[in-house]
Amino acid sequence: MGRFTQGLYGYAFALFVCLAAVGVFLLITPQSRTEHIPRVDFSIDQVNAARTAPYEVVAPNRVPDNWVPNSSSLTQKNGVVTWRLGFATAKRQHAMLAQSDERPSADFVNRMANTDKPGGSRQIDGVTWEERFRQDKNQRTLVRVLPDHAVVVTGSADWDELTALARTLAPQAKPSTAPSAG
Repeated sequence: MGRFTQGLYGYAFALFVCLAAVGVFLLITPQSRTEHIPRVDFSIDQVNAARTAPYEVVAPNRVPDNWVPNSSSLTQKNGVVTWRLGFATAKRQHAMLAQSDERPSADFVNRMANTDKPGGSRQIDGVTWEERFRQDKNQRTLVRVLPDHAVVVTGSADWDELTALARTLAPQAKPSTAPSAG
């Protein structure tokens, strides 16, 4: 027994026992081979953004096929309304729609795009979007600055996926605030 507890033999034996234990653990531990992306229902944030924002809120009129909405955040701070809506795309990249009436708009856009350098423009359904690209973060961004707010579509998704998201955007009607008769 002394041979297995001392020197190189002891080390090799201990390593073998540890590797065997890890192997047994991996064999008996349940493992899921399916991806799990948390899905969020953004409808409440969508209605609240349309209700509270002093600008015309846009939202996807339909979520693109095989995309998963996975984050939604509506903030109101110092009179500024900002809504961010994130997605896992069909290619499992990230895409986000962000819109705000923050002033100056350039500050909001530059922060969302992680760059202040325009890289061209793109026509999407007759609307001109400014393109930005930050190579070190693999981040592409489409920007529309309107008189009263800015709309940004950004993420690690490729240009085709960001364009697909921009194509789904539609103005949201302000919800009725009239009391119901009853």
